[in-house]
Amino acid sequence: MTADPGDGWHALMLAMDLEPGSVAGCVLRGRELAVWRDARGVAHVWDDRCPHRGMRLSLGFLREGTLACLYHGWRFGPDGRCAHIPAHPELSPPATIRAAPWAAVERHGLIWARPVAEEGEAPGVEIGAEGRVWTGVRSLRVGAPAERVAGVIGLAAGRLAGVLDRDVHGAVLAAILPVDGDACMLHVLAGSMAGAARLHALADWARDMRGCAEEAA
Repeated sequence: MTADPGDGWHALMLAMDLEPGSVAGCVLRGRELAVWRDARGVAHVWDDRCPHRGMRLSLGFLREGTLACLYHGWRFGPDGRCAHIPAHPELSPPATIRAAPWAAVERHGLIWARPVAEEGEAPGVEIGAEGRVWTGVRSLRVGAPAERVAGVIGLAAGRLAGVLDRDVHGAVLAAILPVDGDACMLHVLAGSMAGAARLHALADWARDMRGCAEEAA
């Protein structure tokens, strides 16, 4: 499954930035998403909206293996179904009360997601990252369209993720998350067991690429 600029799989964030029991928010083409990792280490991606009153689930917290909304404490299991309503503790919530989950998978040091309606095999088959160990370097926001950033860093036309074999810094995995038409997130990972000096060099490279893309924009 390719990582493409349309409605396929998208790299939301570095896996290392989502610890077990934590919740984060991100935006994909203007759509707000909640990303959370349960106690078993499995990552989940949902629309960032509680079905009760529309509160952002990314502001919530984990309790007993569920994600609890910060507003009224409604809790949702990994499948998205409401598991507990504090105001009615004896009630078994109907199956129709549920969050809106996306298909999510962790590959190559990144957390990927796509709408459940288009769920397929795990991503990464065609981005050239297989068979390597990847170390997260950094994620940074870029004030330029995703496609422009992809061109500046040297990804193939029409791609938002791929491996860049660079003479100076070795293999680099770059993945771009379109935030909206004018901004994106650039995720950078180093191949194999990179030392501190190389990680710092790649972080500097990512910052330089951001500057080039924003200047071009």
